[in-house]
Amino acid sequence: MWVRDIVRMSNLYGDYSQKIDYVFKVVLIGDSAVGKTQLLARFSRNEFSLDSKATIGVEFQTKTLIIDNKTVKAQIWDTAGQERYRAVTSAYYRGAVGAMLVYDMTKRQSFDHMVRWLEELRGHADQNIVIMLIGNKCDLGSLRAVPMEDAEEFAQRENLFFMETSALESTNVETCFLTILTEIYRIHAKKSLTANDDDSDPNGASGLLKGSRIIVPNQEMDNGGKKGRCC
Repeated sequence: MWVRDIVRMSNLYGDYSQKIDYVFKVVLIGDSAVGKTQLLARFSRNEFSLDSKATIGVEFQTKTLIIDNKTVKAQIWDTAGQERYRAVTSAYYRGAVGAMLVYDMTKRQSFDHMVRWLEELRGHADQNIVIMLIGNKCDLGSLRAVPMEDAEEFAQRENLFFMETSALESTNVETCFLTILTEIYRIHAKKSLTANDDDSDPNGASGLLKGSRIIVPNQEMDNGGKKGRCC
């Protein structure tokens, strides 16, 4: 993503009385017990519970942040991974502009199921949805069952963002959420600018809006903004 405005950690979260410019719905999907609820709790409340129970149906949290001086309200939906709730959660894909496919890097089966989850997501969600693949629990490196190269290859093949995280140690958690939300914002802001230019320009010429980059201390991303490695 090209740099236009830099949003630093110190001004990410603004005055909650401000007018909301954008509301983005993002869904967390993946097998049960991969850490979806813990990732959401860490991002939204900076909490981690060792006694977390399986999500029943669907829950969601909201968080308001500032991107390019715009107030963005993120609605993060935590969808149950158990098979018996699949029919329930499928309805909640509608209206989602972002999705985070989460697997447990210590459980190969949870990664192998990403193909099925991605197929289901693309069958219900908008075709332009922004998707990030997340390998959670990277603090358990000695128990790794999914090589990073396998995940990177899958993400590249399916055109997904990719990052490894640890909800327990808070590694890359904020970075992954801010990355996907910033990319969603960039796409929607560009659409708005294009629509305004088309309305005002009799020749239909539209300008180009360069994307934004969030600078997060001590986090590492590649030049294309597609990968994040666990520390």
